[in-house]
Amino acid sequence: MPLQAPPPISAPAPATPIRAQYGWGYAGPDGEGVGTLSLLMEAASGRLILELHAPGERLVLLEGDRASGYRLQVPRQKLDQRAISLSQLPLPFLPQVPSVEALLRLLRTGEGTGVSVTKKDAQGPLKLHWRGQDAHGKAEQVWLDRKRWELGK
Repeated sequence: MPLQAPPPISAPAPATPIRAQYGWGYAGPDGEGVGTLSLLMEAASGRLILELHAPGERLVLLEGDRASGYRLQVPRQKLDQRAISLSQLPLPFLPQVPSVEALLRLLRTGEGTGVSVTKKDAQGPLKLHWRGQDAHGKAEQVWLDRKRWELGK
């Protein structure tokens, strides 16, 4: 019987982007606030677009991917910072995560330092609470309330 070539290795299917939106509440040394957190995440490429809005104002824009790096803009603080990896940028009022995969895990399971799940459904956490410290070591808290979670195309 002649030798046969092994079957071709099929490339993994491209990861489906996930679009998510949360209502947020914040309490910390800078005061209190509410708004919307919108995310587009793609684990395979490390692509991330994160926008944090308060009523009438975009507070934070974080965008990029694993290949080209990430850019964090916080207009109120006149911050415009670039880094090769997500772990090198301070996430606004969320626990530090090393990758988009870790951010997805945090939102899907509530896995993260200082994070607790206060309500969940079949898709995962509906309400998350994070208690941590800001860049100056002051206590802060954030509440996230999932409004939308969908697989993109």
